[in-house]
Amino acid sequence: MNLIALLLGLAIERLLTHLFHLREFRWLDPFFDRVFGVAAPLPRPLMFAAILLALCLLVLPVVVAGAILDEALFRLLYFAFAIIVLLFSLGPRDLKEEADEYRLALEGGDPQRIRNLAKELLETDPPDDPVARDQAVERAVFVQANNRIFGVLFWFLLLGPAGAWLFRVIDLMRRRAAYRCPPEDAAGGQLRAAVQAVHAALAWIPARLLAVSYALAGSFEEAIADWRAYYQNCAERFFDINNDVLACAGSAAAGRAGDRCELRPGAPVAAAMDLVLRSLWLIWCPAIAVLTLYDLVS
Repeated sequence: MNLIALLLGLAIERLLTHLFHLREFRWLDPFFDRVFGVAAPLPRPLMFAAILLALCLLVLPVVVAGAILDEALFRLLYFAFAIIVLLFSLGPRDLKEEADEYRLALEGGDPQRIRNLAKELLETDPPDDPVARDQAVERAVFVQANNRIFGVLFWFLLLGPAGAWLFRVIDLMRRRAAYRCPPEDAAGGQLRAAVQAVHAALAWIPARLLAVSYALAGSFEEAIADWRAYYQNCAERFFDINNDVLACAGSAAAGRAGDRCELRPGAPVAAAMDLVLRSLWLIWCPAIAVLTLYDLVS
């Protein structure tokens, strides 16, 4: 049933773009800020405990609701509940829409809008050089695809609606920590790293599966070669490795597609988004369908 809910949720999402602002969950920001205020001065083990407790408090209502609805009315209420939770766990913003807006801004030549859209995808200030900025945004598309789509789908299939909501909550917390906890602040920097580590633990498996999907949907040999080469000089931090693996495999897999694109601003971003969509519809959805047929996922 989760497979049907997943496919239907992805289809319905295309029709509800006017509701995407509701997925930003700004009302959770005060809760996150309070958690950060309590956790920042604590020793590292207690800091992780505070973060995990906050996640449990936010996910518990979805767990309880799912358990109550699971056997009601032949699971029809659970089915509707699963679709709603999935719809609100994806995002918060639509990745393809943002990539298209970025390319349109490049064509329109609006420097401030270009910078704002690039910053939204990068979650940091973009490079000033146009070529470097395009490459950075291309890599960000591959990373954000896991944060916004594939990580949610993986945990939805594994744990149902509670899994999808769990991944969305930790990603929202990670984004909030990046905004509220500057690295120059010692306590804030440690808290930010702790939140990123929890997010990285949940993103580790879907990130690797997605990197393989990029290779299968694009230039396989280039993607695997660059992935292997990356590990010869990889980052030490767990969180950075997740992002770097996705960016490395995705950029290499999209290389040939990018070569075929017309040489214009934003072409690498368009090629990246095409590869993400191919990975979703040609790799993940068929694979999930096969696993469902063999009762390996619900």
